[in-house]
Amino acid sequence: MRPTLHCDAVLVQAVIAGALSFAHLHDIAAAAGQTGWKAWAYPISVDLLLVAAWRRLRTGHTPRLAWFWFVVALIASLGANVATAGFLDLAHVPAWLRFLVAGWPALAFLGGTLLAHHPGRAPEPAPLPDVPPDPAPAEPVVVPVAEVLDTPEPAPELPAAVPAVKVPLALVDRAQKIADAHRALTGGPIDSTTLRARLGVPAPMAEAITLQLA
Repeated sequence: MRPTLHCDAVLVQAVIAGALSFAHLHDIAAAAGQTGWKAWAYPISVDLLLVAAWRRLRTGHTPRLAWFWFVVALIASLGANVATAGFLDLAHVPAWLRFLVAGWPALAFLGGTLLAHHPGRAPEPAPLPDVPPDPAPAEPVVVPVAEVLDTPEPAPELPAAVPAVKVPLALVDRAQKIADAHRALTGGPIDSTTLRARLGVPAPMAEAITLQLA
């Protein structure tokens, strides 16, 4: 039961202190010429700025900015509490206090905006997923030199043999004359294609005659 009573006592104390501070700020604003709902808005503005600065301090973001506006709101709250304790004649408020009360809304708006929209800490990068290690490379296969030397080389491909064709002797004699004339004219042996065109024979027979003339 003790923790519950202690918590309740703290809450009651906080409510009482907040109400007194709220009333003092209202009295200062009303004495400075802010009547009606405006006098009630001043303590709300001061307390909200104080809470916003304290919350930013708790998060650890921009501590200098948070401390600055926390001190500004605290001075405004403490100043109002002390001024209403008989140190200030509320019936004759000095001009400098009227000036401060009139300029407070713009100052509080600036502080609240900076605390709400000032960038905080950059988000931490997400952890990279666990990547399995690369498999070890396969060891190269060593082939003995003897096996390399003993490997038989493939036999070279031989040209296809020309099929045996029976050629008449008279045709061979004619082809010989054509071949001699071709050599005398060009200085080289006649080929089977030219001989085929001159004799008018099939390709196999022209190749067989060319081989006999070689």
